[in-house]
Amino acid sequence: MRKGFVDLQLNGHLGKNFSSTAITVEDIRYITKELVKKGTIAYCPTVVTNSMKVYEHCLPVIAKAMEEPDLKPHLLGIHIEGPFISPEEGARGAHPKEHIIKPSIEKYKKMHDLAKGKIVMITLAPEIDGAMKLIQYIAKNSKVVVSLGHHNADAKTIKEACSKGAKCCTHLGNGIKNSIHRFLNPLWAELSNDALWGMFITDGIHLPAEFIKVALKTKTLDRFIVTSDAAALSGMKPGEYSWMGKDILIEKNGRLSLKGTGYLAGSSSTMIPCMDYLSSLNLLSENDLWKAGFENPLKLIGKKLNEKNYSKLPNIKFQKWKFC
Repeated sequence: MRKGFVDLQLNGHLGKNFSSTAITVEDIRYITKELVKKGTIAYCPTVVTNSMKVYEHCLPVIAKAMEEPDLKPHLLGIHIEGPFISPEEGARGAHPKEHIIKPSIEKYKKMHDLAKGKIVMITLAPEIDGAMKLIQYIAKNSKVVVSLGHHNADAKTIKEACSKGAKCCTHLGNGIKNSIHRFLNPLWAELSNDALWGMFITDGIHLPAEFIKVALKTKTLDRFIVTSDAAALSGMKPGEYSWMGKDILIEKNGRLSLKGTGYLAGSSSTMIPCMDYLSSLNLLSENDLWKAGFENPLKLIGKKLNEKNYSKLPNIKFQKWKFC
């Protein structure tokens, strides 16, 4: 079924933000229709680090949207990115420091209940006190995928996190300090760990071609997943915007960053531009590209798509190794 792609990390689109007290089911319907037009046929609405007030609104709303007959085939489950991440500059990326908290089973349970049990993935920092207990609890009591991200963990800590049940790395290569030790850093530790899948933002901005090539060799195609990490401002025209109380700049080349800092604030791309850039590197065959952008994301979270739900969508075709 080559109707489109699966995105495990998508924060919003066209100014609609999943991590907001303003999000509605109709907003999610609008986002979904627009994404389907652009080749993303199924995705995980992603909620980033925020206050409990925001979680109390957006998690039930997303859970409700997932029960709508027209939306259900397209919404795979909620990805919680934070709030159990590193507060360190660089590692936390664009996540608001004031809402970052230490990992807590009780706080996770509350989020799980607010989401009506529809969380399928959580991104956290394994080096923070309480993280190992939370990873073990989640892995033991559910099928929720624990993914490592926005952290500064060393190889020993990452290995321990895997032994507790961590399975993946969120936007590997990003959500990390700009200056790191040349050998003793999370990149080498995560790339070399065969127990971890890797999610990669292949939009041509977040990662250089050389890194993507190395990532494919270390993770192999079997554990390589393309994600967009599309921000709420994805799909918007270049310019300056206010988002989550921060000034965001979208440059003409699509680079989306916190104004004045240089830090990336998610991606302005959706899946097709990410797949297009990856295909342009001539590292993978057409079938391999489909595995990275469709089969692998579903496999990681244990989901299958019923083809009859997408039968009316046109097939996406290749043209000279690029998506059209």
